[in-house]
Amino acid sequence: MASHIHVVLLFNSIFSLFLLYSSSSPVPVRSEYEVSLLFEGWLVKLNKSYQDLAEKEKRYDIFKDNLKYIDEHNAGNHTFTLALNVFADITDEEYRATYLGTLPTPSGIDMIDDNGNESDKYNFNETVDAVPDSIDWRDLGAVQPVRNQGGCFSCWAFTAVAAIEGINQIVTGDVVALSEQQLVDCERKSCDPYYLDKPMQYVMKNGGIDTRQDYPYTAVYAKCDTTKESNKVVTIDGYKWIPSNNEKILKTHVARQPIAGALEGYERAFKLYGSGVFTKYCGTALDHAVTLIGYGTEGTQDYWLIKNSWGDFWGEAGYLRLERNVNDPAGKCGIAKMALYPTKNKPLRVKEQVQSPLDLSS
Repeated sequence: MASHIHVVLLFNSIFSLFLLYSSSSPVPVRSEYEVSLLFEGWLVKLNKSYQDLAEKEKRYDIFKDNLKYIDEHNAGNHTFTLALNVFADITDEEYRATYLGTLPTPSGIDMIDDNGNESDKYNFNETVDAVPDSIDWRDLGAVQPVRNQGGCFSCWAFTAVAAIEGINQIVTGDVVALSEQQLVDCERKSCDPYYLDKPMQYVMKNGGIDTRQDYPYTAVYAKCDTTKESNKVVTIDGYKWIPSNNEKILKTHVARQPIAGALEGYERAFKLYGSGVFTKYCGTALDHAVTLIGYGTEGTQDYWLIKNSWGDFWGEAGYLRLERNVNDPAGKCGIAKMALYPTKNKPLRVKEQVQSPLDLSS
């Protein structure tokens, strides 16, 4: 116990120095001892261990390489810092193979509106509404704590659930954590990448979705529990696609409710993101589903506020601030290319509701 406490105290001390190096400082020259302390402390922080010494040595070398990349970035003048996050001991190739996968484009070009009718996904005549300069749906009670998808490529389930939890809270006032596992087991029937719209269609067809407490997440696919599937705790009435490649229209919708979206997380800097507004280059080949829960401005830098599903030891306690209003119709990392939101009508009698900046009935 004493040695464990010693490692933690040393890690905290070294990590404090690590943070000091994280804002336009010279690239630190780290001794092997300092790196080893950071590594051991990181393992304690994550409660992580390896199957044998050879594996630990391999992971240490990867950790050291990631740390070098982090130090070099943080020594520069950037709007964001990198960090020894949950991915600090894996290679870029391992990260991409385990946590990213090309998201399929929408199923056909059809969508289902609130009345169950199909219409062309791209047949919109929307205008940009007047919206607040900033919004954070966490402050308004419509965002539940960050969760961790683990090694299952179920980000699509997490963003669908987060969007449904959000609109349900806004409309009814109920705070209900919903089941990603039900979507994995009963709809996708695997941990493979999936469409953004199919989970919404499933919840509509099933007549609702069960709670996370009743149908908990396991990060592996299992046979659908039909008894739990019949528990229709939260319902939606439909879903709508947001016109592609228009950040201003996307902003209008994020001002109304949390939105299910996607981006490209391929770059190493994205893997090791720590804090600040992410402005580094990234492509627009969508490989990860996320939830847009707000937007704002820091100084002169506009950003999207994004909820991820990699646990709270990535980014800003599990969240990302992504550059907004870029010189690309697709948005930074393709965030404006493919997004949708669930719809839910107000019940006749409701509990205290979240006050949306915009009238959801419009």
